[in-house]
Amino acid sequence: MSGKYQAPSVRKAFLMLRLVSKAETGLGISYLANHLEMSKGTVHGIIGALVETGALIRDPSSKKYTLGPTLFELGKSAYSELDLREIARPVMKALMQRTGASVFVGIPNGRRVSILDVIESDQNLKITAPRGTTIPFLAGAIGKVFLASMDSTEAACIIKENGLPKFTDHTITDPDEYLRQIQLTRKNGYGLDDEEYIAGVRAAAAPILGKRSTLYAIWGVGFKSALDDERMAELTTGIREAAGEINALIKEQPLFTPPTA
Repeated sequence: MSGKYQAPSVRKAFLMLRLVSKAETGLGISYLANHLEMSKGTVHGIIGALVETGALIRDPSSKKYTLGPTLFELGKSAYSELDLREIARPVMKALMQRTGASVFVGIPNGRRVSILDVIESDQNLKITAPRGTTIPFLAGAIGKVFLASMDSTEAACIIKENGLPKFTDHTITDPDEYLRQIQLTRKNGYGLDDEEYIAGVRAAAAPILGKRSTLYAIWGVGFKSALDDERMAELTTGIREAAGEINALIKEQPLFTPPTA
């Protein structure tokens, strides 16, 4: 057998990922088809596979595609815009020391949320999960934060299509009430969870906006026995301030420019 093994679809997929990585606001199917000299049908098929695996994300408003969370899970890809963990970790550690809660940073990955980093509580009894772990998209405060970043119609559609899973006796399963909670989250800039995802556990979460409009979340979690109302109020204030600090640090970072071929 002579010559190199050819995998045209794989090569085309990487050409698309390279092109998307260079665009600050994402790219649409028509642009990709024209620029790469492929048919829209071919581009649509490959894009569908890349979205399904989490390599690309589709913005429902602009209909454009940006790099997805799977590339983060694979480690530092050649086209990553910044190392969020390096930026966020000192802020996360300070928040843990301030509140005693375990602090996480994560990103949506399809119908799940991937944990990118965690600073474990220094308490003997704590909530933790390793990096790379995924949790349900609608888990407590995290789901409220991510849905609050969408317009009300899109959020309502997601709830209608996926339903509201009952994790505990305190889980909000009424769609109208959950939408009210999303509106409150959007207004306040943070979401709360009082035993809605795990019995006996409280959490607060806030959004982080990365370069190229990539949405992340930071959340603090602790047992209700340790997070009484006073400490929960401190965590709520702290999570919002931490998100603001990380957002400011991200804005100071220059956009990563991929090397030319």
